[in-house]
This record gives sequence, C-alpha cells and structure tokens, in this order.
Amino acid sequence: METIDYRAVDRAHVWHPLFQHRRLEETDLLVIKSAHGTTLVDEEGREYLDAYSALWNVNVGYGRQEIADAVYAQIQQLPYYPHSQINAPATVLAEQLAACLPGDLNHVYFCNSGSEANETAIKIARQYGRQSYPGENRYKIISRYRGYHGFTYGALSATGQARRRKAFEPLVPGFHHAHPPYCYRCPLGLASLTCNVGCAEDIARVIQAEGPDTVIAVIAEPIIGGGGVIVPPDEYLPKLREICDAYGLLLILDEVITGFGRTGKMFACEHWGVEPDIITLAKGLTSGYVPLGACVASTKVFGAFLGGPDEHNEFAQVCTYGGHPVACAAGVANLKILQEERLWENAAKVGSYLLEKLATLKALPIVGDVRGKGLMLAVELVQADGAHLATAQTNRIVGALRENGVIVGKIGHAVDEPENIIFIAPPLILTEGEADRIFETLRAVLL
Repeated sequence: METIDYRAVDRAHVWHPLFQHRRLEETDLLVIKSAHGTTLVDEEGREYLDAYSALWNVNVGYGRQEIADAVYAQIQQLPYYPHSQINAPATVLAEQLAACLPGDLNHVYFCNSGSEANETAIKIARQYGRQSYPGENRYKIISRYRGYHGFTYGALSATGQARRRKAFEPLVPGFHHAHPPYCYRCPLGLASLTCNVGCAEDIARVIQAEGPDTVIAVIAEPIIGGGGVIVPPDEYLPKLREICDAYGLLLILDEVITGFGRTGKMFACEHWGVEPDIITLAKGLTSGYVPLGACVASTKVFGAFLGGPDEHNEFAQVCTYGGHPVACAAGVANLKILQEERLWENAAKVGSYLLEKLATLKALPIVGDVRGKGLMLAVELVQADGAHLATAQTNRIVGALRENGVIVGKIGHAVDEPENIIFIAPPLILTEGEADRIFETLRAVLL
C-alpha cells in the first residue's frame, strides 16, 4: 500500500481554521488516525486523552458502533432526499427532541451546524417580529460581549467577540451587545454579592436605549463557552426571562455547546428552570459523528407562521441538507446512548469531582480562577499581579499538556486581551481515574 506523507500534502493543499500557516515552518500538526472512548491515536501510534471532546462535541465518546451501524443502514436504505418531503429518521428525531426539551419546544427545523442553527433562529425571530407586531419595526437582536454564536454573517453579528468580527466588518445591522455575567472580572466593576445581577439589568438598559418597539429577541448561551466558560449567577437567566417577557421579546438560548448533557443536565437551562422561546442545538446532537444542527421553536412562535396560501407567512428559508436522513439517523442513535446511559448524570458526578480537584490549583500563583458546570470547565491563568497570563505562556502550557498526553482547549480569537483561559470539556463518559489524570498532568505542568 502506498504510504502518504499527510503533513506534506496538508501543507500544500489544506487551509485550517483559526491557524497561521507560517507556524508550520516551526511545528507540525498532529495526524489523528483513530480514536476510541476518550482516547485519540496519532499517526505514530501515540495516545492522548481528549480532554476537549474534539471541539466540545464528542459527548458519547469515540468509537460507538451503534452510531456507525445506524449511519451505514440509513445510507443503504435512503442516503438522501430533501426535507421538502418526510423521511423517517428526521421525523423520529424531531419527536424525540420535543419529548426531552423543556416546555413546549415542539417544532424542529434541521440544518447542518450550530452557526446555521443560530442563523435560523435569528431569521425566525425577525420574521416573527414582522408577523406578530405588524405596526412596529421589531428586528433588533440583543446579545452579550464574549458570547459566540457562529461564523455565518447573522450569527457572527450576534457574536460579541471582537477578534472574530473585525476582519469581516461591517456586519449585519440591528445587533447590539450588553455586558456578560463574568463575575471573576466583572465588566461593570460590581461586587458579585451586592450587584443585584447588574449584568442582566445591562440588557434591559440596551433594550431601553434602542427602543423596545425596535427589539425582537435576546440571544444568549446559558453558559458562555468559547468566551471563557462564564457561568452566570443563579438569578441571571430567570431575570433574563423576566426582562424578555416584560418587553414582549423572544428568548433564544444557544445550547450548541451546553446541550445534551455537557453541564450535568440534559440542557443547561434546566439548572435554572428557564424555558426559552427558541433553542439552538448542534455538537452533542450527534456527538460530532455526522454534521447536524437544529433550531427548535415553541408552539407560540410556530403559530405565528401559520396562515392561508396568499398570506406568505411560512418560514422563508430552505436548507439543501437540512433534515438529512443519514445525519438524523446518527442523531437518533446518539440520543439513545445519551438517554440509556444517562450520561448527563456522569457529567455531573465526574465533573463535580474534577472541579473540586481543579479548585485546589487556586493555591498556585498562576491560577486566578477555576469555574464550570458538569464537564464544561475552565482554568484562568494569571500573572503574579492578577493580570492575564501572556498568550505565549498559556500556549506553552497547552503544548506541555499535549506532550504529556492530555489535549485541552484554550480561548482563542475571541477578545483583544491575552488568551489565558484553558478549557476542559472531555467526553461525558469520563471516569474518575481519567479525571485524576487530567488534574495530575495539569498540576505537574503548572508547577
């Protein structure tokens, strides 16, 4: 069999995301050849504990034969047909999602990714505003700084990460940002015990400043992911729901990262008993085995799109691969694993165990904060004076972890400050022994 120099071919032809290719003059990317459980194997046969679930998303772990079998069987039976008609896997998955989602989130629009799910939610919200408030011009969307909602233009416009936006501006008009619930470095300069959830009130301030009759929705990650694993105070999301209700706005919760057990509940909004009007899903929906995203709307929202043939109230969007039967078959098999093994419970149990151990690292001068829920954790690194650790130093720590067989994530291309936050988000099948390995390896590197 011909031996391929994958690195040479890759350098000649592949354009990687968020990567400066001049770095390949000094370093090589890994060639990942296989994976099983929580373990990645590179071209040389070296094994790594994947403490980042690839990109927050391999929730059920690698090598699940059930998903492979479901995909193979569906490709043989019906490899593709557009969702202008019915296919069984998409229908079954929609019913199962409606059954496990909170409230009356009953109407599923399938697409290909989290970015597309959020793009869809934004478009639903704007069309909903036109049809539900015909005498007003409700189109503006409020989101938060540090939040991430995707790479497509609407989703990027909602994103509050300056470094991801700058090169592509000007972006879509009608998006406005408020401060995030970042208690460790409060952007409002408030003390967390006496702040009265000022970050939620900041959203109300933006709504008032823009004019409530021009705003249609607030979009938010229940826990901000790529912007730093920012867990809000317990009062925050309920307050956000109250604000949306007071102004007649839709609440869109972006659970692309947090959904499907990542935070110790099936969906993160369940921690606070909050029911959104629209929820967006991807990543853990198939655990990354096949691309699939979904935007799920409440019965109230869906009802605004019903009407006669001459009213043109139907949702004005089509997606070639939305509801793809093979992707949805993978989703059905993935959801079966999650529910039968109750993996959110393992995420809560092992996540709490790991968080408790990681919290002891705050005794080290280089660790400023440790935070998270379930298996969505972050370690924020600092200089002696509490300032952000330099990006180069954080990169060396992440590199040293990889050299010691543990792959973690890191904040990147988000904000104009040093990239000093390490992400730990392993598959939800993580054992306490593997959690010990993550902790001990990180501790040794930091010492």
